Amino acid sequence: MSNTAHLNLPVIAAAQSQKHVTHNEALALIDLLVQLSVISNSVGEPPADPVEGARYIVPAGATGAFAGYENQIAAFDTGAWRFIAPGTGWCAWVESAGGMQVHSNGAWGLLSAVAGLGIDPGTGGLAIQQERTVLSETDHGAQSQFVTVEEELSLAGSSVNSTVVIPDRAFVFCVSSRTVEDVTGVWQYHVGIAGEAEKFGGYLGIAEGSTNAGVIGPQAFYADTPIVISAHGDTGAFVGGKVRIALHYFLPVIPQE
Repeated sequence: MSNTAHLNLPVIAAAQSQKHVTHNEALALIDLLVQLSVISNSVGEPPADPVEGARYIVPAGATGAFAGYENQIAAFDTGAWRFIAPGTGWCAWVESAGGMQVHSNGAWGLLSAVAGLGIDPGTGGLAIQQERTVLSETDHGAQSQFVTVEEELSLAGSSVNSTVVIPDRAFVFCVSSRTVEDVTGVWQYHVGIAGEAEKFGGYLGIAEGSTNAGVIGPQAFYADTPIVISAHGDTGAFVGGKVRIALHYFLPVIPQE
């Protein structure tokens, strides 16, 4: 056997001369692949002056030295680009997107940004999910992102605040909502923010399956801002029910170097 099964590391053969060459090559590959973190998955042309050890996931339509290596890991190693084909289940942290990706069925798929990953204790499923699309990016990490993040909220009391927030400097287009479990104790509910209870929809339906797309005409926010679901009815308080909200916003990312 000349290479290992999973990372394709070279193996020193019996009575091999210059064993250090094979050993050092294996160490170099381990250093590139273990605890994998890439700068970006959307840079289609190699940067003009890459730093040693820089790593990227090559996107579709790449040009220059990246051409023909779609979905492979491009690593700048000892002054040259080398390309490594990922296996099923390989994971990489994508620094530009702030999230994990996993390789499966020949392609990389976005998981959830770690900062926005939550577990619903009742179901064991994801309570918070987030998707980021990088619309454009510079060599220095400045980006234009479109983000959709959703959270399922269990309702109780007069109001419930979301864990996910509209981030500082985001341009918000919409906060949408769906009643995923009949809301009880009230006649309707509102979706908004502190001080603007109906900003993204008022007097919304409490029956399972009721939906609303709370569009606004995009607004910049200058502080992290949670969404507030508030009760409307004679009791003024929720008894139960669940609502899933989704935030839809544009986010500029400043240059990272």
